[in-house]
Amino acid sequence: MNNEKDFLAKEPLGKLLMRLALPTVAAQLINMLYNIVDRMYIGHIPDVGALALTGVGVCMPLIMIVSAFAALVGNGGAPRASIFMGKGAKEKAEKTLGNCFTMQLIVSAVLTAILLLWNRNMLLAFGASDNTIEYAVQYMNIYSIGTVFVQLTLGMNAFITAQGFAKTGMLSVLIGAGINIVLDPIFIFGFGMGVRGAALATILSQACSCIWVLVFLFGKKTTLQIKKENLGLKPAVIFPCLALGSSVFIMQASESVISVCFNSSLLKYGGDIAVGAMTILTSVMQFAMLPLQGLGQGAQPIISYNYGAGNRERVKGAFWLLLKSSLLYATLLWVLVMLFPQMFAAMFTADAALIEFTRTALRIYMACMLLFGIQMACQMTFMSIGNAKSSIIVAVMRKFILLLPLIYIVPQIWKSNQTMAVYLAEPIADFLAVSFTAVLFFFQFRKVLAEMERRKPKQEQ
Repeated sequence: MNNEKDFLAKEPLGKLLMRLALPTVAAQLINMLYNIVDRMYIGHIPDVGALALTGVGVCMPLIMIVSAFAALVGNGGAPRASIFMGKGAKEKAEKTLGNCFTMQLIVSAVLTAILLLWNRNMLLAFGASDNTIEYAVQYMNIYSIGTVFVQLTLGMNAFITAQGFAKTGMLSVLIGAGINIVLDPIFIFGFGMGVRGAALATILSQACSCIWVLVFLFGKKTTLQIKKENLGLKPAVIFPCLALGSSVFIMQASESVISVCFNSSLLKYGGDIAVGAMTILTSVMQFAMLPLQGLGQGAQPIISYNYGAGNRERVKGAFWLLLKSSLLYATLLWVLVMLFPQMFAAMFTADAALIEFTRTALRIYMACMLLFGIQMACQMTFMSIGNAKSSIIVAVMRKFILLLPLIYIVPQIWKSNQTMAVYLAEPIADFLAVSFTAVLFFFQFRKVLAEMERRKPKQEQ
C-alpha cells in the first residue's frame, strides 16, 4: 500500500471525511461565487440591471458546457488515479494525470474557437430576445477567451483533491474567487464596463487560479506530478477516464440543454420576467448542488482509495457517512428556501416585480430538493468505485428521460398557469429520478461489496 496516502486507509472515517470534505465544500461554494457575484453586481446596474441579468442568464448554458468538458476529463481521471494509488500503482496514476492534462488543452482550444465564432447564434437559440442578446454577446465574447483557464482550473484541481490535498484544492478556488470579488465592482462600475467588466473580472481571476493549480501539479509537494513523458495521449489511458467522466459530463452538459428548453418555454408562456426568474432559480439550485458535489468530492478519495485497496468496510462506512451528510445539508437548505424564498431572490435583483414572481417560482422549482442528497451521494459513489455504466444511467434518466419531456408535458396539463407549470417539471423529475437511483444503487452497491468480500482472502494471502 502507498504509505504516502496511508491515512486514507487508517484515519477514522468521520474525522477523515470532515478533513477532506470541508475544504472541497468550501471550494465549491467559493467557485459558485464566480458566476453568482457577477449576477449580483450585474442585476444592480442602474436602469438596465434586470435586462442585463437576463442576458447573462442566457449565457449559462454555454458556461455549463465549458464546465462540463472540464468535468468529463478531470472528474473521470481523478477517481481512476485514486484507485491506482490504492493499488500502489503510482506510475499508472501519473500516466492518468498526464493524459488528462493534454486532453484538456485540446478540448480548450476547440471550445474557444467554437465559442468565439458562433456564440451569437447559439445564444439566440438558447432563449436570448432582442432586448437581451447584446448583453449576452458582450459577456460571452470576453468569457470565451478564458476557456483554457476554466478547463485547467476545474479539471486539474480534481486531481489535487483526489490525492487528499483538499486544502490546496480549496485555495485554488479561493484565490480566483477573491480576485473576482475585488475586480467585479472595479470593472463593472468603476471603469463603466458593465457586462463586459464582469466577464473580464471572471477570466482574469480564473487565470490566477489556473497558475496556482499548475505550479502545484508540476512542483514537488504533490504526490502525483505532471511529467513530460506522460503527456502523450494513449487510448488505453484516456478512454476509461472519459467513460467514467461522461456521467458528470452528461449531468452538467444536460443542464445546458435543459436550460435552453426551460428558457424557450418560459419565454413563450411568461416573457422576459420568467426567463429572468430562471436565472435566479438556477443560481439558488447551485447553492444546493455544488456543496453536495463538494461532499462527494471529499468522500471520493476515501472510497476510491479503499476500493482499490480492497477495504470493504471502509468503502461501506464512507458511503453511509456521505449519504447522511448530504441528506442533512439538502434538508436544511430546503427548509430555508421554503421559508424565505424572497431573501434568495433579493440577493440577485432589486426589481420588486421580479422578486415577487421569483418567490412563488422558487418554492415550486425546489420542492423536492431535500431528496437530492440521496441522488448525489449515490452518483458520486458510483464514480468513486469506477462504475461508469451505472453513473451514466442515473444521469441520463433524470435529465433526458424525465425532465426534458416534462418541461413540455406539464404545461399542457396545468393550463391555468402554464408558466409555473414549466417550473413544476423540475420537482416531478427529481422525485422520480431519486426513486430510480436509490433502487439501482441498492442492488449495484450490494453486488460490489459482495465482490470485495470474495476478493479479500486472496489479497490477504
